[in-house]
This record gives sequence, C-alpha cells and structure tokens, in this order.
Amino acid sequence: MKKVLLTAVAVFAFSFANAQDSSTSGSGFSKGNLFISGSVGVTSEKTGDVKSTGFNFSPKAGYFVSNNIAVGLALGVGSTKDDNGVNTIVKDNNFSVGAFGRYYFTPSSQFSVFGQLGFDVNSTKSTTDVTVGNVTTSTVSKANGFGVALAPGVSYFLSNHFAIEAAWGVLNFNSNKPDVAGADATTNVNFGLNLNDLNFGLVYKF
Repeated sequence: MKKVLLTAVAVFAFSFANAQDSSTSGSGFSKGNLFISGSVGVTSEKTGDVKSTGFNFSPKAGYFVSNNIAVGLALGVGSTKDDNGVNTIVKDNNFSVGAFGRYYFTPSSQFSVFGQLGFDVNSTKSTTDVTVGNVTTSTVSKANGFGVALAPGVSYFLSNHFAIEAAWGVLNFNSNKPDVAGADATTNVNFGLNLNDLNFGLVYKF
C-alpha cells in the first residue's frame, strides 16, 4: 500500500521563507489585523487494482477584534474517488461553509499558540457507478449536516506578512442526515489526536 499526502501550502511556505529577508521585527498579530489563510491537500492510495484519490481546498479569512481574539469565516471543498478495481467506482463531493473564533496566547510574537472553536454546515453528494458487462448503473445519494470542532494550533511568522500555521483536531461533533424523506440523522463525537486531523496552512496578514 502506498499513500502520498501532498501539501502544496507547505512547499510554497518553505520556498517563500528562503526568499525572505531575515527580519521579522514587525511580525505577529494585533487588534484590527485582517488575515487570509488556506490549505490544499491531495491524497493517492493504491493496492493492486484498488485505487483511491482525493482533493481538498480550505480557505479562511479572519479579523482580530482584540489583541488576542480573532473571528472569521471558512469554506471547504473536497472530492474523493474510490475504485475497487473490478466494477464499482464511488465518487464523493462535499462542500462546507462555517465560522470560527480563535484565542491567541502570544499574538504579537513571531510564534504563538492558539485555540480554535469552529462551526460549519455541509453537504455531500455521492455517486456510485456499477458496471456489469457493457451496462453501467449509477446511484446518487445526498446528505446535509453540521459540525462543531475544538482544536489547538500554532502559528509561526516567516516574515512581516506571511506565516505558517498548523491545527490539530481534538474534539469534534458531527451530525449528518441523508436527503431522503423520513431518514434519521447520524451523529458522532470524536476525541483524540489523530494524525489525519493535522492540517497545515499558509497565512497572509494585511
């Protein structure tokens, strides 16, 4: 089994760091700062003829309402494709929009730890294609839901305006309901430090 995770943001961040002046005297956040951030992820996994690929893009924008507190909006777009190598292909597309709040413990420093609480609503569309002989049958299902997540994170300024950040999911609550009359919602609560919940991003401060 081979699994590759490509974080384009991290590559760009390190390239940018090498091109920047070493001075970071004006780095850090303060009241009134506006920032944008985002991450891009690509996954690929293959075992024999079984293949799985995925893509996600998660932009954010935030504003410091005080020296320590920032609030903002977040979007999420993603897709996955699973091929069993025989006759079935499953494609999932998802979209989310939400809001978040952050508390930075040392915002004016080059390095800071923060805590983030976020809420989002989301929708998912799943398409299953089953091929028998020369005939392909497609089944489409949809679901809507919402989630709440609490996560710690770290921020490190590479220059006066650019920083890299990482957030690690600790507590998540999610509820999803199929878009079918009479369907019941499925809820789950996750607590832990799974490496799959580790997200990196690049930040630009205005």
